[in-house]
Amino acid sequence: MSGVMGEDGLVPRVRSRLPVVCSAGLGLLMLPVAWLLDSDRFSERAGMIAFCITVETFIHSMCLFAEEWLVHSRQRYHGRINEIFQACFRGHVIFGMCSVFLMLMLGGVSFSGQQWSTIALMCAVYLLLRSLGFLGPAPVEISEICEMKKMNVAHGLAWSFYIGYLKFVLPDLQNKVTQYSSTRGKLSSPRLHILLPLNAKVPTKPEEEDTNVIFHENLPELERDTAGVRKRSYKNSVYKITQDKETFSCVLEYATPLLTLYQMSHESSAGFGERERKQQVLLFYRTLSQILEDSLECRNCYRLVLLNDEHTGDPHYLSREIIQHLKQQDGEIHMDPIQELPNEVHPVPEEGPIRNFNGAHHATYPEDPISNDPTLMFSQPQSLRSEPVETTDYFNQPHARR
Repeated sequence: MSGVMGEDGLVPRVRSRLPVVCSAGLGLLMLPVAWLLDSDRFSERAGMIAFCITVETFIHSMCLFAEEWLVHSRQRYHGRINEIFQACFRGHVIFGMCSVFLMLMLGGVSFSGQQWSTIALMCAVYLLLRSLGFLGPAPVEISEICEMKKMNVAHGLAWSFYIGYLKFVLPDLQNKVTQYSSTRGKLSSPRLHILLPLNAKVPTKPEEEDTNVIFHENLPELERDTAGVRKRSYKNSVYKITQDKETFSCVLEYATPLLTLYQMSHESSAGFGERERKQQVLLFYRTLSQILEDSLECRNCYRLVLLNDEHTGDPHYLSREIIQHLKQQDGEIHMDPIQELPNEVHPVPEEGPIRNFNGAHHATYPEDPISNDPTLMFSQPQSLRSEPVETTDYFNQPHARR
């Protein structure tokens, strides 16, 4: 479950298809403009431009194919030419080249020498600009591809954190908390609070960040055979958090994969700066939230606490954030049991005296017990045209008339 510090304005959302829609809309608007400027040669020029773009893309794919086939065929593709072909040529390129071939061979389309010269010049300019990087993808496009294909460092760290730790620790946490509460005292929250600082600085002990957060003791250990290690031990720690003479207790720990992000940002060979580190932390938070929310065995067993790194000068920022999360959970996990209404049956008689309670008419019920078995009750049929006539004894008495 996410935190309470307004992540909507901090955690980046998944990119939409707005650039594609804008590009398509502008392209459709430019077509009638081009037709108005030169309507006589519009179809001819449009066909030639489409032909040039298709040929340019095909030539560039051939250059990629030459690199993969001559240098990386055995190591990357095990000598399979079809895999190299699929990696270098996209489907629309093959479709475009087939259309061009059919147009030239069967359609009877021909170009003049000047047009062929223009096509060759356009292909040359395209290939030169592409080789110099002018037509390469923008950084935002590369980021979108990496996020869409789950190729970021944060994606791998989030999945590793879930598969290698949270997937089996969180489902067992409820049993550990129950064992602890039966002997040591009830915790303020049964969930594991995972701290994620934006600057990725993970201290060895939370006390180093805030003196109001004090280690109390560990929960019962979880032993598991993992990767050849017999009875590997996994521990979770209980901390006491104090504020204004009020004490809370919960299970909390830092997200250990953030240590990797922090250390990578200090290695020049990693090419990982401070700005990229913060983006990866936010992407790690978003990815881990999605993974845990989709996991049925981990749902409602955790709490992600995203910590802002702009709290310098506040020595008790960490304790305030944790207590804020704990107080928010009071209305989420502690729910009053539903009280069932008494199973009383109030039969409505057809006849009987009517009493007035607070301006409302209520019928009195006979004291004879009525069977619980369902029965069908029929009223006497009356004509739809007849006026209603009151026949009860109550209204026929003299004192009932006003």
